Amino acid sequence: MKIFNLIAGPRNLSTALMYSFAQRKNIKVLDEPFYAYYLHNKDKRVKHPSENEIFKSMEISEEKIIAQIEKQALKKDVFIKGMAHHYLSNKPQFILNWENIILIRHPQKLLTSFSKVIENPTIDDIGIKKASQLFTFLSQSGNVPLIIDSDELIKSPKVYLQKICEKLKIPFSEKMLKWKKGGIPEDGVWAKHWYKNVHNSQEFSVQKSTKQKIPERLLPVLDEALDYYNILKNYILKND
Repeated sequence: MKIFNLIAGPRNLSTALMYSFAQRKNIKVLDEPFYAYYLHNKDKRVKHPSENEIFKSMEISEEKIIAQIEKQALKKDVFIKGMAHHYLSNKPQFILNWENIILIRHPQKLLTSFSKVIENPTIDDIGIKKASQLFTFLSQSGNVPLIIDSDELIKSPKVYLQKICEKLKIPFSEKMLKWKKGGIPEDGVWAKHWYKNVHNSQEFSVQKSTKQKIPERLLPVLDEALDYYNILKNYILKND
């Protein structure tokens, strides 16, 4: 069985993509399995909503988390929706055996949306720097990840999902285009803080933050984030 590992940043349609893959009966989706590990081990970070609930509901040992994932992959394919910055190592060897996908979004749109929940995020909180580091690590290790972009996805979700499935060597399913309103059983306990838009949706849609202005206080973070985004955007799978 395969492990499809989505390496994303916050507020970039990663949850909607998880819901899309959750519609496939032959795939088990996992919602940010390294979240508690990250919160427990990261030295400098902003405080996240529902931290106590997260610690109570999740494993904090990286080795045990990996073992749990690989055990589930013995039964059926696994799709992990994870955040890039939850990987504290720049060279996490265990993902070399997985099918890695890096999902990015223009940092201006990401920061505008993210700052509504985390008021003053840093470059390390939004994942783009870590995503760039992981891309380099994976590429140099001979496991070049697929790079996808939320803006490309939203142009024509069906066409883009067909392209993604082709790259992953799995058949496309029309079921991936729709889901029921509300959550899914696999949602993390943090869903009430982050998943309002996707809970109110039944398909991929343009996010409200797309046309909103970024707060001035976040312009330095945006400038730094663009350096990493501009590296990755050269490898984006296009939706032409």
